[in-house]
Amino acid sequence: MFNTYEDIRAWREETISSVEDDPQQLNAFHDQVMYQTVKIAKGKVESEQGEVPAPFAFFLMGSAGRYEQSLWSDQDHGLLFEGDHQPYFLKLGEEISDGLAVVGYPYCEGKVMASNPLWCQSLDSFNEQMEGWLSEADWSSLRNFSIFFDSRVLMGEKQYLLGVKKKIFSYLSEHPDLYPRFVDNVQLIKKGVGVFGQLLPEQQGEREGSMNIKQTAYFPYVNALRMLALLRGESGSSTLTRFEAMKDRYPSVAEFEKDFHQLLAFRLRHQRASNSYEGVHLLPVKELSKEDKHQLKKMIKHGNKLFSTMKTILKKEGVL
Repeated sequence: MFNTYEDIRAWREETISSVEDDPQQLNAFHDQVMYQTVKIAKGKVESEQGEVPAPFAFFLMGSAGRYEQSLWSDQDHGLLFEGDHQPYFLKLGEEISDGLAVVGYPYCEGKVMASNPLWCQSLDSFNEQMEGWLSEADWSSLRNFSIFFDSRVLMGEKQYLLGVKKKIFSYLSEHPDLYPRFVDNVQLIKKGVGVFGQLLPEQQGEREGSMNIKQTAYFPYVNALRMLALLRGESGSSTLTRFEAMKDRYPSVAEFEKDFHQLLAFRLRHQRASNSYEGVHLLPVKELSKEDKHQLKKMIKHGNKLFSTMKTILKKEGVL
């Protein structure tokens, strides 16, 4: 279907506006764009280095892993494989990263990419690394762990990722003392609504007058449902999948699912004017309508309430 990364980029630019209003269609489109890019990258590396030497899984993390990408997104991905073949798969990871950059996905500033040895490992070494992160339990290790947990396979062996997550759940069942550390790592929520009910945009610098919707509105939902997924052994990576999995057991959580749907739609609607990844999460507050301001305040407040509800559940379950 496509011969070059430039062909895929042209297709992406021509097509993305037709799916920009529907979060599910948009993310299905992102998947196709990235899948076709990985196919070309794999073909290029095989032509230079020989056939892929072992079964592998190319997986997505971050917003792509959660199936929650917006119009613009950077890269978050990794490679898992059988055996001692890291040099080959690092070459593949580098080619994938370069290809995705050409197609329109900027490199991850934190280097969460399959071109980084940290995210390109054999199954055995990655399982060891995962246990190491959990045993260290410092801020950086738990951040890496959380990034990984929001992952899904785009190409290759899906059971590899499921196997790693099963080991995670087993480890957590033996070390419930980790849950307070997880919560501490994510509970610093940027305040979005003031004591008088006003929105709180940035007060100085280049972002003056704008609000980061990702930090103030989006993260509380994502982090709360990730914590509950860890508690219940739910391997699904998307926030909506996690809402679905919690419905029967925690009705107090289910009532916030509608807010999250609205937030995803709201985010897309207000990102159409953005022309880069850097500005995609920034909302100029003064340009919002009265109705939009009201809706945003409600979603922020409900996200904070959901996060508090999650902590209450963890306390009742005896892990917090």
